[in-house]
Amino acid sequence: MASGYVTTADLEMYYETYGSDDHALPPLLLIHGGGSTIATNWSNILPLLSGDRQVIAIEEEGHGRTRATDRPLTSEASAADIVEVLTALDVGPVDVLAFSAGAQTALALAMSAPARVRRLILASAPWRRDAMIDGFWAGLEQGTLDDMPDLFKDEHRRLNGDDPASVQRLFDLDRGRMLAFTDWLDDDIAAVRMPTLIIAADQDVVTVSGAVRLSTTLAHARLLIVPGNHGDYLGEAMASGDDLTTMHSTAALILNFLS
Repeated sequence: MASGYVTTADLEMYYETYGSDDHALPPLLLIHGGGSTIATNWSNILPLLSGDRQVIAIEEEGHGRTRATDRPLTSEASAADIVEVLTALDVGPVDVLAFSAGAQTALALAMSAPARVRRLILASAPWRRDAMIDGFWAGLEQGTLDDMPDLFKDEHRRLNGDDPASVQRLFDLDRGRMLAFTDWLDDDIAAVRMPTLIIAADQDVVTVSGAVRLSTTLAHARLLIVPGNHGDYLGEAMASGDDLTTMHSTAALILNFLS
């Protein structure tokens, strides 16, 4: 594993690379979910994904080792940061696997810089407000830092020190991004032309009907519904616990789609 920072127009984005870059397949870019880090989102599944390709994982603004700025966190800003990372690393086009709020960033990347993306995997993507389960948005409206999972808070403190303001800023960035989110136009989604795999779980925060609608709105999409919850099928640390059965099955299907 190698790691570093790329200085973008607004921040220093942290990244890690796994595997070598001498494979025939393009690199795989990983974009984590809200509140998470490379480790909490991807550490379980990474060994399964990096055997035959280079994997590049980033941490969005305010997450992990990428320090927050004064700007709001938006999918569009993160997508622009990622383009600068790919340019600095001299890679692309890449395949993209993105989870939850990170899937919003991946969609923004696919729409704003389609030449950078060969294949796209959107896992538990909150792409429309009405694609979420009942009570999701009301819960966010009323949410406080106390509602943030301890796993995410502990990981943030491990990487950044015990600074209450920094943890609060992480929560505020994620909550603010989601509450400010407005639906993309169907025509803009349909303009995403690269092959895409939509993944959701049958007990996800994204409804099955919402995932189906995304797969039919995109031009070249396949749909995978797995048994599980929000992220256990990717081995996400908070969701999966010690049961990685579904993750192994999902990883095989991901690799098949990317081959």
